[in-house]
Amino acid sequence: MTYVFCEWGLSGIEALLGRVAAVVIVDVLSFSTAVDVAVSKGATVYPFPYGEREAAQREAERLGAVLARPRRAAGGQFSLSPASLATVPDGMRLMLPSPNGSRLSLSCGGTPVLAGCLRNAAAVARAARIVAGEGAIGVVPAGELWPDGSLRPAVEDLLGAGAILHHLDGSLSAEAEIARAAYRAVGADLPRLIRASMSGRELIDGGFGSDVEMALESGISACAPVLRDGAYRACR
Repeated sequence: MTYVFCEWGLSGIEALLGRVAAVVIVDVLSFSTAVDVAVSKGATVYPFPYGEREAAQREAERLGAVLARPRRAAGGQFSLSPASLATVPDGMRLMLPSPNGSRLSLSCGGTPVLAGCLRNAAAVARAARIVAGEGAIGVVPAGELWPDGSLRPAVEDLLGAGAILHHLDGSLSAEAEIARAAYRAVGADLPRLIRASMSGRELIDGGFGSDVEMALESGISACAPVLRDGAYRACR
């Protein structure tokens, strides 16, 4: 029987490496949602650490990829905003810097990584079982970061992880059981809670309410983005 863990953030990944055969990164607002939107359109997404703009530009040029701009940059270009990626063309290579989801994606060593969110929870759960085979699965809610760099647990990632765990059979750790129970308990109240969360309010107040609404489109995607050779592609 598959064993399933749920641990938070970078420290959670470090605790799980060597114990799991697949890791699911859950960063609902907005990295995982952005990856799902882009990959479901046929794009290839390269995660890259946030804040290293010149290095990102050089690497994007080397890969023949378009470098996503900051969410608040003017001009309507592609960014971490899921809404900006709705028109990504099939076959595009997109480099997507982010302060959290990208960092976590690149911290898993040789362990296979999937990007999960509310939109693709069932698809990612199915793919994770296939990728992990007989091994254990680690579901990692990303959370946010406080100004000092420490982890701020995030409601949306707890519930996103719970949505994926809802679709995973197997023996769940206590932490995984709690995340799944939280998702099941909130039921139809999930959209209100995520809109009212700190992350949700920050985006809505900043003029990115459409990103929150796209993230809340539960179960509409059959895409399971898997990190291969440094890039997220649809699981085949």
